[in-house]
This record gives sequence, C-alpha cells and structure tokens, in this order.
Amino acid sequence: MVIARWLWPLSLPLGVTLLVALLVLAASQYHLWSRLSSGSVFAPEFPRALVIAFNVAFGAIILLAVLQILLDIGMLLAMAVQRAPVAVPDAWRYAIAVLAVALAALGVANAVRVPPVKDIDVVVRDLPPRYDGYRLLQLTDLHISRLFPARWASAVVDRANASGVDLIVVTGDFIDGSVAMRERDVAPLARLRAPDGVYAIPGNHEYFFDYAAWMRHLSDLGIRMLPNANRVLERQGERLAIVGVTDLSAPGAGQAGPDLATAMRGIPAGVPVVLLDHQPRNARYGAERGVALQLSGHTHGGMIRGLDRIVARANNGYVSGRYRVGDMTLYVSNGTGLWPGFALRLGTPSEMTRITLRRPGDSPG
Repeated sequence: MVIARWLWPLSLPLGVTLLVALLVLAASQYHLWSRLSSGSVFAPEFPRALVIAFNVAFGAIILLAVLQILLDIGMLLAMAVQRAPVAVPDAWRYAIAVLAVALAALGVANAVRVPPVKDIDVVVRDLPPRYDGYRLLQLTDLHISRLFPARWASAVVDRANASGVDLIVVTGDFIDGSVAMRERDVAPLARLRAPDGVYAIPGNHEYFFDYAAWMRHLSDLGIRMLPNANRVLERQGERLAIVGVTDLSAPGAGQAGPDLATAMRGIPAGVPVVLLDHQPRNARYGAERGVALQLSGHTHGGMIRGLDRIVARANNGYVSGRYRVGDMTLYVSNGTGLWPGFALRLGTPSEMTRITLRRPGDSPG
C-alpha cells in the first residue's frame, strides 16, 4: 500500500524510488528480523536503539498506510464532486509522511517511558473495616526485554517501592525472552517491597519462553506466584483473599489452564476476593462466582485510540479502565510496559495503578 499508493506516484528519480522502496520493505519485515535474531518474534535481540528505530519505522509505515487511505478517499470524493480527474500534489504526500513519522516517534516515546502512578478508589462489598483504605499497586505487561531493559525495570521498581502501598501485584507478561536472555534485565524485580508482599500470576508471554523456568526464576526473585492458587491476608482477625489464575493460553503450552474453583479453594465464606487474571475476557465468570474485584491487563489499553475498539472486541468489550460486571468491579490496566514488536501508545498512556479499597458508602468508587 505504501509503496504503490504513496511512494510510486511521487516525482522522484527511479533510483531514489527503488532505494526508498527497499528501506520500506526492510522496515516492514521487523518481525522477521526479530525471529532471526532470537528464534522468536516476541524477543528482538538487537541493541535498544535499533529496537526503538524499528518500532518508529514500522509504526510510521502502518500510520502512513492509514493516512494514504484517507487521502485516497478524499481524492475519490473530490473526483465525484468535480466529475474530473484529481491529481494529488507531492506536497500532500510528503506532509502525510512527516505526520506519520512524527506520530510514530511520539507513540514510541510514550511507550518506553517509566509510567506515573495512577490513583483509583474501588468500593469492595463486604470489605472488613481494617481493610478500608488498604492500598495495592498493580503492575502488568512489563514486557522486560531489550526495549525495557534493567535500567527501565529498576526505575519502575523504585517508583513502585515509593508508592506507599500495602501490597504489590503483577498481573502477568513480565518478559519477552528466555531466562538466559532476560536474567540481568529482570534482576531489579527482586527489590520490589511492600508490607504484605508481592504476588503475581503468569501472562500469555510467560508461556512462550519455557514457562516452568520462568515460574522458578520469578519465585527465586521473591515474587509469590499464584497459579490457580490463593493467599488469605489477615489483619487482627479480619481477612482479604488474593486469588490468582493461570492464563487462557496455558493449555496450548501443555500447562494447566485457569481454574477459578481450584484457585479459590480453602477461602473462608464471606472473605472478599481480589482476583488476578491476566486477560479480562472471562470477567463475568469471576463475577458469577463471587469475586469482588478483578485486576487484569493484556490489552495494553488498545495502544492507539481508535484501535482500542478492535482490541475490545477480542476481549468481550473490556479494554481499558473500570467496568461493572454484575456485583464485581473489573479494572483493566493499560499496562506498565508494552510488547516490543509494536511499541506505540497514542491516547492510551501506560500506568502503574495504585488502588485504594473502600467500604460501601465511604467513596463513590
């Protein structure tokens, strides 16, 4: 599309046109080069600067294709009105190319930042008085990789530790790469600290890179993994349950799929449940089984405003922010990091979410 409808009509020497066409083709094959670099499309093993450059170039190609389609539609409308051929000036083609590159660069810059802490209050039914005002921090979709390396992970940990929460949870997609590739980059996660600990679940990306090895390694870092398991917290006799399930993609990797019944086994009646589930699409199932609050990620908020509507369709309508599902609150985080294969954010900022639990009547929620 970009070569045929944007590049070819430009008034350029043939040699220049062919050179630009080759560069566009090379950038469009970013995922092929990633697979050749590491054996996986999910882990580009290039220097960080090159991963950033590829993301800007790949994003610019996609955005330019969209802008060219809009330009073509405008040309067709003009032709219909004038009932005569309409020529698109080269200046317009150059203008949309500059706009596409600028938007792609801005999108990548938004993606690779260390996100701010976003505060929300959530009303939890049957929340014990001693847990009123309880604060937890949700990290999700870190995608620690060449794009989000040790330096970035360390800055995220520093900000998380300074957030003053009672509990830290990570709702999956820690990494992109094997333990051997990412061991140094994930090392800062061992410094995560909260009074009631750090709990987590796997995301779909953990199953792409030796799930068992990653579960062991993350546990060795001091992160308490909850694959179809729970932990009941207690404050002076009052309790709150943190429940985790595995990812929907687990059976495809020969691992146990999400099993909420097993995960909730042993929780005393009446104890409110906070569910960690990487993908939000099965939220109604959790609501029907008495979960009070579900925390999810996976969608990255849709990455680009407008594209989020497509992402929502693949996740039962859940893509970003707070939803009421029966008597349960679902919160879908935009994510802390992003998959390095398409790292653009336009209108869907990354976040570290500080969630304050409130008893009914204490907050509008």
